[in-house]
Amino acid sequence: MPSSRFDLAGRTALVTGGAAGIGLALTRRLARAGARRVVVVGRDRARLEAVAAELPGVVTTHRADLADPADVDALLAAVARDPGDLSLLVNNAGTQRLTDFTAEDPWSLLPAVRAEIAANLAGVVALSVGLLPVLAARPSAAVVNVSSGLALAPKRSAPVYCATKAAVRSFTRALRYQCEDRLPHVRVVEALPPLVDTAMTRGRGRGTISPDACAAEILAGLAAGRAEVYVGKAKLLRAVGRLSPALAHRLMRNA
Repeated sequence: MPSSRFDLAGRTALVTGGAAGIGLALTRRLARAGARRVVVVGRDRARLEAVAAELPGVVTTHRADLADPADVDALLAAVARDPGDLSLLVNNAGTQRLTDFTAEDPWSLLPAVRAEIAANLAGVVALSVGLLPVLAARPSAAVVNVSSGLALAPKRSAPVYCATKAAVRSFTRALRYQCEDRLPHVRVVEALPPLVDTAMTRGRGRGTISPDACAAEILAGLAAGRAEVYVGKAKLLRAVGRLSPALAHRLMRNA
């Protein structure tokens, strides 16, 4: 079995959504922790160019929309052609749409719903599974899937987002079981952030934490060898949920 700690120095990492929000903070912190290379995946070419210019010699970029299966397949093919020494995958990218299926035309919402599921769940599964052979070839590796405190208790206004994050939580645990049995040198970690101050969440609630504070807790938990990293108020939600699941759901219903 691997040692409990996970050294970030010298790693090659791939971070989805790595040019904005939590992902950008993770990219910067990985660079400061001594990562040899960070492959930043994102949709916005200008943001990708900006982070590459900010961290020259450390960041390489790949433009991909994880809601598009063709883009996901192209990313997997690119890594397969040149895997380098990739030993850390961070599935961070995600999108949240506020949706009320009782107040809007459900049929008109289906394209956005499908895109949300593809980006938040299908892309995470595809990258975790598709890159597992690359990670398994390294003596020490990790998959970090960023879910959400909303995976523990959903909110009324984002049913699809909450469902995808709950599914990511379940998938991550099951994949962890498989790796513990057959690939114990590959860690499978779930990170559960609270409400973070990003463009996606702006104006949607109070008590946010900064992307940098969130990234710091995620990487500290990974380095410490934790299988689940509860960030900020997600720790409290976990505790409440253990004592009273009904209370946790009431608290989060209108979050």
